Amino acid sequence: MIRHHRKQRFFAEINITPFTDVILVLLIIFMVAAPIIYQSNIKVKLPKVKAKETQNAPPDRQKSAVITVTTEGMVYLDDKLVTQVELKTQVTEMHKNNPDLSVFLRADQQTRFKDVVEVLDLLTEMGITKLDIVAVHAE
Repeated sequence: MIRHHRKQRFFAEINITPFTDVILVLLIIFMVAAPIIYQSNIKVKLPKVKAKETQNAPPDRQKSAVITVTTEGMVYLDDKLVTQVELKTQVTEMHKNNPDLSVFLRADQQTRFKDVVEVLDLLTEMGITKLDIVAVHAE
């Protein structure tokens, strides 16, 4: 008896369906987590405004700086506590590197007006022309 052995071909194929599922889940997680990550750790209660033109779009980190003034009068530049001298030095450097620098000023509604004016005066002195004051739209 003569046996004929057929060579069986193995088909190796990769099933990418689970991989696609994982990628889509990761995409959804990052889309949900991105706004949460962006939010500052500094807790301030922003004042409310009635105007509907208030923009609270998240700033582009390369083209902007976020300055926060707390109730205690402490000043933060992009979530880092700074003194007036450090604020001036760092914002001046940022403005030198990017002449179109936008500054977003956040201040707690209970912050003394004097503290906010000091920061505004410092920014005006440095020649910052793109300044937005962040507020919450009251509905």
